[in-house]
Amino acid sequence: MDGTILVADDDRTIRTVLTQALTRAGCKVHATSSLTTLLRWVGEGKGDVVISDVMMPDGNGLEMLPKIAQDRPGLPVIVISAQNTIMTAIQAAEAEAYDYLPKPFDLPDLMKRTARALELQQQNRRAPVASDDRPDDLPLVGRTAVMQSLYRVVARVMNADLPVLIWGESGTGKSLISRAIHDFSDRRSLPFVAATAADFQELEGPARLLARVKGGTLLVEEIADLPEELQARLVRMMDSPGEYSPRFLATSQTDLAGAMEAGNVRKDLYYRLSGATLTVPSLRERVDDIPLLAEHFLTRAEASGAAPRTLSDAAAEIFRNYSWPGNVRQLENAIRRLGLTSRAAEITGSEVEQVLGAQPDLEPMRAAGNTEKLGASVERHLRRYFDLHGNMLPPTGLYARILREVEAPLIEIALEATGGNQAKCADLLGINRNTLRKKITDLDIEVTRRRKLM
Repeated sequence: MDGTILVADDDRTIRTVLTQALTRAGCKVHATSSLTTLLRWVGEGKGDVVISDVMMPDGNGLEMLPKIAQDRPGLPVIVISAQNTIMTAIQAAEAEAYDYLPKPFDLPDLMKRTARALELQQQNRRAPVASDDRPDDLPLVGRTAVMQSLYRVVARVMNADLPVLIWGESGTGKSLISRAIHDFSDRRSLPFVAATAADFQELEGPARLLARVKGGTLLVEEIADLPEELQARLVRMMDSPGEYSPRFLATSQTDLAGAMEAGNVRKDLYYRLSGATLTVPSLRERVDDIPLLAEHFLTRAEASGAAPRTLSDAAAEIFRNYSWPGNVRQLENAIRRLGLTSRAAEITGSEVEQVLGAQPDLEPMRAAGNTEKLGASVERHLRRYFDLHGNMLPPTGLYARILREVEAPLIEIALEATGGNQAKCADLLGINRNTLRKKITDLDIEVTRRRKLM
């Protein structure tokens, strides 16, 4: 890399690490713990790229972006923040930051983004963000890696002129994300209309929807539930939306690619809706967010007049180990009930067990509803991985990394199923025993390890 990087962070360790890494990469670095100093440097014409924290002793890093854009149009700003909520990602995108990374960040990833910013500096456009009366917070809570990835994709598609398909299990928050995309987009002053199959039953249904939405955002909920005739009406509606074309969003808890292969979803509808696909993780994929979510729901209940409540460590651990087939919605309902029935300020483990004892378990739901083929599931995850890199390609060596990620759990599960007997495991997998031993060594698999299968 060749250029001058301005680093602003109140954490001395982060300043030191970034200075050393960028210097070794061939850059000149100016580092400071003050936004005032950073803005002075920018005003003096210093720097080709800015890397800045959000919360600084003398101000908010996001609030300085319009000033930087005014003083130095085209100067890329990479925002890093420990306040890793969807609001931070959205605000960074709206302020037209070049990129956003939550802390703790991956240093090689940040270096790659910085190199890209240097290459594309002249192509970036920066403009002040107009103030508005939008809410300061959204009911989307999560700090896990999968949620941070989702936030970044949401921020990127916010104002993209293409349909968005939001996929996820029931109760994961698909409708909340749909609303967030509208409320923080350029169409936020226009109507947001949620449509179901009933709205397409009559021939005049699509026309009435277009009249209601008036160029705003039209959300079609559970798109896979539409009969084929109604799917055809939606296709014609998307092809001829009239004078004021709305932004089309759709949600589904069914894998549409698999449903299309099975003949349950029209191909023309699928390809029209899949301009961008957001995959909302299940609560099982983000169990580290459960204490944060519980605190959020308890605080909201307290604001509505309920008595203050907190989770004991035992209660939080039980929550983490539960399967949550109803995802965040089920967690919210359980927390609401506990807030009303708990006998003390701290919710105990036994009280949680009593409430969850009447809840459905995960296995029946899987048996009844999960018909997704393995190939479709792999394709969905790979597409999400590519989407997370935006206009950049993933790091090289992708083929070997993907094979390793598939091979390791396959061999671990096969070993467990055969009781650790390597001869039986090799036979089950259809490979030579020596090959199995080599893979166990190469993949660093603990042969004695046992994992509980759900």
